[in-house]
Amino acid sequence: MQWQDTAYADGQARIEYQWVGLADAPGPIMVFLHEGLGSLAMWKEFPARLCQTLGCRGLVYSRPGYGQSQDLVPPQPWGIDFMHHQARDVLPALLKALQVHEPAVLLGHSDGASIALLYAAMHPEHCRAVIVLAPHLFVESKTLSAIAALQAQEVREPLLARLGKHHRDARAVFEAWSAAWLAPDFVPWSITDTIASVRCPVLAVQGMDDEYGTLTHIQTLARHHAATELLTLAACGHWPHRDQVERLNAAVFHFLHHL
Repeated sequence: MQWQDTAYADGQARIEYQWVGLADAPGPIMVFLHEGLGSLAMWKEFPARLCQTLGCRGLVYSRPGYGQSQDLVPPQPWGIDFMHHQARDVLPALLKALQVHEPAVLLGHSDGASIALLYAAMHPEHCRAVIVLAPHLFVESKTLSAIAALQAQEVREPLLARLGKHHRDARAVFEAWSAAWLAPDFVPWSITDTIASVRCPVLAVQGMDDEYGTLTHIQTLARHHAATELLTLAACGHWPHRDQVERLNAAVFHFLHHL
């Protein structure tokens, strides 16, 4: 693990990151963007093994406040644009600080998938391709119900105990994330119009048994962005890289091989 002090529009953070895969590999870097309660560590071995399979170099990091990353300037309360903020300000600042200048391949999961799509729409010249696992394009009642269920003490406390192994302040992460999603102002949030600006190919993956969303998200993505390849996975919940890792890796290899 390494650290990078990163300044962006309205903040500064010390971000934990890790390079995986082949250091001298030709071709684009793959950047991994974790889920709403995720971190660098919570990806486990998936990024390293995928990059080894692909023969590429990968960058894994924890967003400010997540994992062991620290906000060096007290952050503002999360607004409905918290994912836009990551795509518009934080990720570009980190890539610049790490001297990643070539267009990258982004692989995002859940909130990280939405951030990846936003980044591709906002910075099309810096994005070679996008792979999204269980992306959110809008707010679904199923998502809100699943997040609301986590608020019950008998569910929340064991979850916080597990998250505490991977976050400097698991309670702060959980409270900020869930408060943002469950805020009344967040209900109309949508990036459906924004994705029309994406220029690169997209592989969109959804588990058939996803606890947090339905196939409507990736189907909507395909309607708004013609260069989208869809992959639906049976016997798969919200974590394709855990539940169906071999099928996912094969699909990613095939998708990138044809670029």
